[in-house]
Amino acid sequence: MTTALITGSTAGIGAAFARRLAADGHDLVLVARDTKRLTDQATELHDRHGIEAEVLTADLSTEAGIEAVAARLGDRRSPVDLLINNAGFGNKGRFLEVPMADELTMLKVHVEAVLRLTSAATAAMRERGRGGVVNVASVAAFVPRGTYGASKAWVVQFTQGAARDLAGSGVRLMALCPGFVRTEFHQRAGMGTDNIPNWMWLDADKLVAAALADLARGKTLSIPDPRYKALMGLVKVTPRGLLGGVTSKTGRKYGPQ
Repeated sequence: MTTALITGSTAGIGAAFARRLAADGHDLVLVARDTKRLTDQATELHDRHGIEAEVLTADLSTEAGIEAVAARLGDRRSPVDLLINNAGFGNKGRFLEVPMADELTMLKVHVEAVLRLTSAATAAMRERGRGGVVNVASVAAFVPRGTYGASKAWVVQFTQGAARDLAGSGVRLMALCPGFVRTEFHQRAGMGTDNIPNWMWLDADKLVAAALADLARGKTLSIPDPRYKALMGLVKVTPRGLLGGVTSKTGRKYGPQ
């Protein structure tokens, strides 16, 4: 039986990955900051699907948290076959309105943690000749959206570059770029969502199903919905200056996760 490690597993897209992978028979390593929520989630998934669910409490904005998860990913005695780098958050406010400490914390979670955990996982996977990594980015990676969009753009570029470097090794990497998903993401960041049309909202479970299908097909970039594929096609031909004006009207709300 294979094992998947999911960061940010207790809510939103991470929880949807946990439900789907458990239903498919994968053992899990569940990573988040809240031990009680992790324990409750592990118990529920074990009881419902008969899989083993390990709990790892870690805050990926800290050195100790990153090191703990990296060590688990590098454990050759209990290998991880699939890594879902999902942990992330948004900041409310425009550039210079957000405290620098919060901006740096975002880079720690979205960039440094993703780099180090992907490296730890793929080093072990390459030795075995198999494995997969899904790094959750966002469609915000393709528009000028401050630190959030910039960090997610880094995730996309890094993941696709690493995928090329590891081609032929048996290790697959994919950047997942969702649009707006009905999760706790915006509420936790204190962001309103009243100005987002209903048609732009995605279902987390359907999103995960599409993402896993794209990973199985060997894609290195997944935008798992026809609506957002069409929107990103328009983004490619829209002048950057105009994009900046349009997205600034939503503030940091243009940060789906």
